[in-house]
Amino acid sequence: MDKIVTDNLYETRNNLVMELTSLSDAQFNGKPDMNTWSIAQVCHHLVLVEEASIKAIAWGLKDSTKKEHKPIQIILLDRTKKFKAPAIVEPNIEPFDVQQIIDLLSDSRKRLITFLDTIEDKSILAEKSMKHPALGELPLDQWIEQIYLHEQRHIEQIKEIKMTI
Repeated sequence: MDKIVTDNLYETRNNLVMELTSLSDAQFNGKPDMNTWSIAQVCHHLVLVEEASIKAIAWGLKDSTKKEHKPIQIILLDRTKKFKAPAIVEPNIEPFDVQQIIDLLSDSRKRLITFLDTIEDKSILAEKSMKHPALGELPLDQWIEQIYLHEQRHIEQIKEIKMTI
């Protein structure tokens, strides 16, 4: 895998965990209002997205066609544009412990890296695509990129939530 992508995956995840480690479980599960996710729910959503991305990439490797790259960094990091999470990646409503979520995040990232390591010819990721629920048809290499960009988007959301709890 591209070193820049790997570095971004690790750096973004480290930044996320740093945002969480100083929180009590009450702060972690606190919600600014009834229509907003808690930090715990945001993090659970990130775990679910990473797991769904692994499945999508695996499916796309089996049989798909090449699609053009999209400016996903601009799309995902623009927080003025809101997205509705598909049901499959909506977080649980019950509370989580901070350490429980950190463990889930660690496990999902290990599964992602292990899965990506099984792909012998990484160039195939740019040659195949899969439909993304928010971004449309997306080359598989951009599915990997969207994981850390999506996470960066939610880190900013977490910072905002921290200021209100």
